[in-house]
Amino acid sequence: MARHKERHLSHRANWLRASVLGANDGIISTAALILGVAASDASHSAVLTAGIAGLTAGSMSMGLGEYVSVSSQRDTENADIAKEKWELEHTPERELAELTAIYQERGLSHHLARQVAVELTEHDALATHLTEELGITEETLARPLQAAATSMISFAIGAALPLIAAAVGSNNNRIGLTLIVAILALLALGIAGARAGGAKPLRPTLRVVVGGVVAMGVTMAIGRIFGTAVG
Repeated sequence: MARHKERHLSHRANWLRASVLGANDGIISTAALILGVAASDASHSAVLTAGIAGLTAGSMSMGLGEYVSVSSQRDTENADIAKEKWELEHTPERELAELTAIYQERGLSHHLARQVAVELTEHDALATHLTEELGITEETLARPLQAAATSMISFAIGAALPLIAAAVGSNNNRIGLTLIVAILALLALGIAGARAGGAKPLRPTLRVVVGGVVAMGVTMAIGRIFGTAVG
C-alpha cells in the first residue's frame, strides 16, 4: 500500500517561530533605538552608531538566547527519551498496558486497543511511546543550532532595514523615513509569517504592526524627553 502523504504545516513551527521572532525583534528594537536616539536630536553619526550597535548586539543576543533556551528544551526531551528507553527495557508489560489504555481512551475496545498496542510495539516501540505518551516526534524535536542560526540571521536582516533607512535619510527626514520603512517591514513580516503558518494574515499582521508602533512611539517619547532634559 502506498504511503499516505498529506501536506501539513506544523513541521514548520520550530524555524518559523524563531525566524518571525528574530525578524520582529530586529525591526522593532533597532528602529526604536534609532528613533529614540534621533528624537533626542543626536547627530547623524551617533544615530548610525547606535543602530549598528543595536544590530550587532541584538543578533548575537538573540542567537545565544535561542540556543540556550532551546537547548534546555532538548535536554528535557533527551531525559524523557532516556526514561522511556529504560522503561521499555525493564518494564515492557507495564508500558504495553499504558499504550493499550491510551488507545482505549481514544475509543477503541480493549481487545482492539491491545492488538494495536502490540503491533505498534513490535514495529517501533520507542517511537510509538514517544509519540503517544509524550507527543515527541522527529518533526517536533527541539533543534538548538537551527533555532539559534535562524533567529540570529532573521534579527540581522530585520534590523538592517531601519538602519539603512536611517543611513540614507537626512537629519530632516530620518525619523519619518525610518518609521515608514519599519512599519512596511512589519507589515510584510506579519503577512509572510501568517502565510507560512497557514493562517489568515489580518490578525497576525495587526499584532505585529500595532505592537511595533507602540514600542517605537514610547521609545521616541523617552528619547525626546531625555534629550531635552540633557540639552
